[in-house]
Amino acid sequence: MVKIAPSILAADFADLGSAIRAAEAAGADYIHVDVMDGHFVPNITVGIPVVAAIRRATRLPLDVHLMITAPERFLADFARVGADIITVHVEACPHLHRTVQQIRELGARPGVSLNPATSLETVREILPYVDQVLIMSVNPGFGGQSYIPTMTAKIARLAALIAETGRAIAIEVDGGVDVNTTPEIVAAGARVLVAGTAVFGHPGGVAGGIAALRAAAGITQ
Repeated sequence: MVKIAPSILAADFADLGSAIRAAEAAGADYIHVDVMDGHFVPNITVGIPVVAAIRRATRLPLDVHLMITAPERFLADFARVGADIITVHVEACPHLHRTVQQIRELGARPGVSLNPATSLETVREILPYVDQVLIMSVNPGFGGQSYIPTMTAKIARLAALIAETGRAIAIEVDGGVDVNTTPEIVAAGARVLVAGTAVFGHPGGVAGGIAALRAAAGITQ
């Protein structure tokens, strides 16, 4: 089943609690939190105190995407404040297996992410150990970018790699996800859709944005 994970990167940070509660009421499956350090990506967003505050505002799983250098330094902190899924970048982890093991030992579900130009071969050996693989379908750092069309074929190739493992590993896609791109993304094998502007910037409000994505993804319940 396809899940919708609204990204708070596009929400109103002056009223973040209301935005999160609106997403939960509208049927969101996760709350996606993009943590950026201004080093691994050219932007700075939120950190541990904000994740702790979000945890108090919702019962939904927190899907925390660490776009930071040396993420192993902060895994325990993010797990402690309530991250349910912690995703790290293959490009930022020279000892990826150790980092993934650490996430699991902390009681969170481990995920790995790849930038658009990073080969799928970089995750082949880690697939037996993760619960989720996040395909960045824009260059990370900023919301509101357009989907890179060649990522659809990459999603399909990843789905084939995962099928070889026999494991139920979710494919998550982040970047340019909207009602126009969702059908091809889902058809290629994505099962978690991260959407920021398409949810929090929708003319029909958060509920309208989530409803439109669910319809585009073919979610019937």
